[in-house]
Amino acid sequence: MIGINIFYLSLAFIAGMVLGLFYFGTLWLTIQHLPRMRRPELFTLGSFFLRTGITLFGFYLVMGGRWERLLGSLCGFIVTRIFLTRRLRSERKKLPPT
Repeated sequence: MIGINIFYLSLAFIAGMVLGLFYFGTLWLTIQHLPRMRRPELFTLGSFFLRTGITLFGFYLVMGGRWERLLGSLCGFIVTRIFLTRRLRSERKKLPPT
């Protein structure tokens, strides 16, 4: 019984990491495209609602009515955020100042 729970929690954690990669990856793409947009405010809002809606739907599917899976996927999402933030911060320090 415990092995099954750990298996599903691990899958939920990995799914949360994938959702985090999707969310923060599309956020990065949105920011990269902003200088070329005529109406960046509409592009930003549309991107936010689409990104958030897809991510929340993904959490709902992963959860499957179990709060433990939701918690596991949220942990994966947060771990991805921390990893990407640290990685981008370290790459930014390597760039020459503009």
